[in-house]
Amino acid sequence: MSALVFSVSSPGMLTTVQDGGRWGFQGKGMPVAGAMDMQSLKLGNILVGNAQEDAALEVTILGPTLRGEGEGVVAVTGAELSFTVNGAAVPNWTVVRVGVGDVLAFGAPLTGCRAYLCASGGIDVPVVMGSRSTYTRAKVGGLEGRALKKGDTVRCGAPGALWRQCEGFACPGELRSVYDPEAPLRVIPGPQDDCFTEAGKETFYGSEYVVSNSADRMGYRLDGPVIEHVGAADIISDAIPLGAVQVPGHGQPIVMLADRQTTGGYTKIGTVCSVDIAALSQRLPGQKVRFETIDLDGAVALVRNEGKKREELLRLRARWRSVRDDGLCRSVRGGTPTKGEFLLGVDGANHRISWEEVHE
Repeated sequence: MSALVFSVSSPGMLTTVQDGGRWGFQGKGMPVAGAMDMQSLKLGNILVGNAQEDAALEVTILGPTLRGEGEGVVAVTGAELSFTVNGAAVPNWTVVRVGVGDVLAFGAPLTGCRAYLCASGGIDVPVVMGSRSTYTRAKVGGLEGRALKKGDTVRCGAPGALWRQCEGFACPGELRSVYDPEAPLRVIPGPQDDCFTEAGKETFYGSEYVVSNSADRMGYRLDGPVIEHVGAADIISDAIPLGAVQVPGHGQPIVMLADRQTTGGYTKIGTVCSVDIAALSQRLPGQKVRFETIDLDGAVALVRNEGKKREELLRLRARWRSVRDDGLCRSVRGGTPTKGEFLLGVDGANHRISWEEVHE
C-alpha cells in the first residue's frame, strides 16, 4: 500500500499547507504562521490518526479539486465548504476512505471561510525551522513557500498502522469547533490599555465593528467607531502575541493573527484569547465583530476545556478502532486468529482488552 498523493486539478482561492506553526524563531524575525483555526486542525488530525499538529491543507472560501493516488483516509474540519468525494457530499468531521482516481472537491461555502483537509500520514513537505507551515510573504515552508497551483503534486507521509480502522469515525457534535457569528470575542486587557482614555475603552468594548476587505492571515483590520488614545498611538516596538489588538493613530483596531509580524510599534488595547482566534478567522469581510473582557484565569480555563475535548476525541477514536466491527473475536486468516479480545480483571474490575495483528 502506498501513501496518499494528490494531484491538483484546481488550486482553489487560497490553499496552503499549515501545521501547528513555526515556534521559537520570532526572536530572529520569523513569524509563526500555522493554522488560523488551530483547534479544527488538531481535531481533524486526531480523526485520521495523525499527531495533532501534523500538516494539513488549509482551504479558504473556495476550495481545490484534487485527484487521489495511493490509499488512505481524510477528514475535513472547520468551515462547511461543501466537501465532496467523486461528486457525493461528505459531511465535515467524518473520516472517509479515498484511493486511486478518487476526486476530492469543494463547492459553495456554507458556514465560515476556512476548512482543514487532514489526511492520514499528514502532508509531507520539507520541514523548515521545525515546521511545514507556509509563510507566503517570505516564501518559506509548504510547497515552495506559496499557495497550491494547478499541476502541483501533494504527497502525504506514511500513515499509522491502524489508519484503516479510522474509516467512518465521526467527531461528536459537542466536541466540534463552534463558530457563533453573534458571539463577542473575549479579550484580556493590555498590555498598553493605559494608553487609551476611558471613553476609548468604552468605545472598544461597547461598539460593533465590521471585518474589512483587507483582512488576511496576517491580521484582521476592523472598521467602526474610532478608539481614543490618551496621547500618541506609537510606542517603542515590542513583541506581537497572537490575538494582539493594535490600535494605530487612525483609531481602528487590527487583530493580529497567524502570519503576524514579530514586533510592532502601535499601542495594544488588549489580546483576544486564543480560543476565540478561530472564531474570528472564520468571519468574512462585512461580518460583525464585538468584544468583551475576560481575565487571565478565565482565558486559561477556556484553553483547558479545548484540551479536554481533544483528550475525549482521542479516547473515542481508540475505542472506535478497537470495537467497530462485529468480527473482532472471530476473524481468522489461514486458520490463525488475526484479531481477538479478552477480559482482564484488575482489583475486582473487568477491563475489555482487544488486539489485532497488522500487516502493511
